[in-house]
Amino acid sequence: MRHQFEFIGLKTPERRLLAKDFLKEKKGDKQIDWELVFEFWNLPEREFQYLALDYLHQMKKWLIFDDMEKIKKLTVSKSWWDTVDALDELVGHLLLTGRKQATENDSTAYEQVKTLVKEWAQAENCWVRRIAIDCQLSFKNQTDLELLSYNIEKNLLGSSFADEFFITKAIGWALRDLAKTNSAWVIKFIEEHENKMAKLSIREASKHL
Repeated sequence: MRHQFEFIGLKTPERRLLAKDFLKEKKGDKQIDWELVFEFWNLPEREFQYLALDYLHQMKKWLIFDDMEKIKKLTVSKSWWDTVDALDELVGHLLLTGRKQATENDSTAYEQVKTLVKEWAQAENCWVRRIAIDCQLSFKNQTDLELLSYNIEKNLLGSSFADEFFITKAIGWALRDLAKTNSAWVIKFIEEHENKMAKLSIREASKHL
């Protein structure tokens, strides 16, 4: 990764210590300062992208559906697994928030996010697809199985990114994570799709079976 991006050379604990006061001050804001996020993101050193992500994660309760497009812009810029896998947690937060509202007789927010995530599963950019596949990691019994199945199926053999390492790995991780709480569903999914799944995906998915 050091050959792909410029680094100041700060290790994570040191970086977070230096940013502690700044993040504490910003935590009191009632909305996300997206101008600040993109200002950090556009700086050359990788530590600034990490700072932007730390800021977004502490402010995630203020995320709204319209922010999905901004998350997508971050996803396709300076893309690598380290930032993308942090961004998928933000999409996951929007899914969970929308699902909570859906249980209160208002499914609009959830269906909006879910529909867009399905579109992302067929995006022209593999990193956007990766987020669609892995945005439900750690959801356990709150996993939307229909959404997960759809997003994985759109990236199996025959799709434009079926052989992409970061996609096949994401599929394996999503299934492996779910297998901890719903192994029966994962076993059935593998049995039904084995002929279209990459060996790496099957190997990763089977680690807890």
